[in-house]
Amino acid sequence: MAGPFPPDLHDVRHLKLKAGLLLLWALVSFVATYFARDLQSLVVGGWPLGYWIAAQGAVVVFIGIVVAYCWAMNRFERQDADLQASAPAQAHAQGPAADGARTHG
Repeated sequence: MAGPFPPDLHDVRHLKLKAGLLLLWALVSFVATYFARDLQSLVVGGWPLGYWIAAQGAVVVFIGIVVAYCWAMNRFERQDADLQASAPAQAHAQGPAADGARTHG
């Protein structure tokens, strides 16, 4: 039994993607809002920059995180599908001995 999660969800590519996006989320959630009071002196569009970060910027970044995750996972799935599609073709081109040195006959 393989367990509750497929092993490809714990691939190094997936873990790096998740760690990077989680770090970005933490920076936007905690660091940017922590310094929001210091940014009140800067005014953008008639409103303090701290307001834009807290009210609008964080939401836009969170949507960007979701879009980036979806795009990257689709890309990983396409790469994996291409590798699986090319693997039988390579094994067939190398001959029957390439399949673990088992021959029939």
